[in-house]
Amino acid sequence: MDSARNRVTQVRIVALGDSLTVGFHSYDVLGNVEMLTPYTGVLAEHISKELPTDRLSVDIVNKGVIGELTEQMLARFDIDVIRLSPRIVIILGGSNDLGWGLAPGEVFSNLRGMYDLALGNRISPIACSVPSIMGFDEGIPPRIALNALIREHCEKARLRFVDLFTATLDPPTKRLASRYSSDGLHLNAEGYTKLGNAIYDEGLRPALREILKQSLPTKPAERH
Repeated sequence: MDSARNRVTQVRIVALGDSLTVGFHSYDVLGNVEMLTPYTGVLAEHISKELPTDRLSVDIVNKGVIGELTEQMLARFDIDVIRLSPRIVIILGGSNDLGWGLAPGEVFSNLRGMYDLALGNRISPIACSVPSIMGFDEGIPPRIALNALIREHCEKARLRFVDLFTATLDPPTKRLASRYSSDGLHLNAEGYTKLGNAIYDEGLRPALREILKQSLPTKPAERH
């Protein structure tokens, strides 16, 4: 009984995405990456502070690729997610697709393919909406359309959904709030912290608490 009570549950989390998962800010004058502050670091801080390390051991793997499209994310899903055997995958993609003019429905099709692959391999997906943009208002309506598709699917399929668009929004303009932006498209350190907080609060914390609940030893049935 004691060994069962003291068992530590191992949980691997994969964060799959593009530059917003990498934590990219911008390039310097020489074209070098200026700074990286991935939201996964924020997740790790929350987990270490809030969850019992004697019962839960969490490994977070960041699989973000700068400039990637959702079609490319879908193509590497087997290698970078399924083969790592995570319990949870956080999926954030679509910003680059929309920037290249792809239709929201086409982008969502790729995202849904990832959600379905995760579920088919007993991995819990956390679907994230795409943040807004600043300095290019024409790019906002496609993001709203894509996010509506993601939200609607998550409600129907009962998937965990994190609204990063609203979390980083300037409500009057529906643009990315300047306080969170590094270049109008990518975020700054405060912005990535905001992403991490939202993903943890809305998606990861309840998912990990559910895993903890399931790991509790069951009481033996009473005999009569």
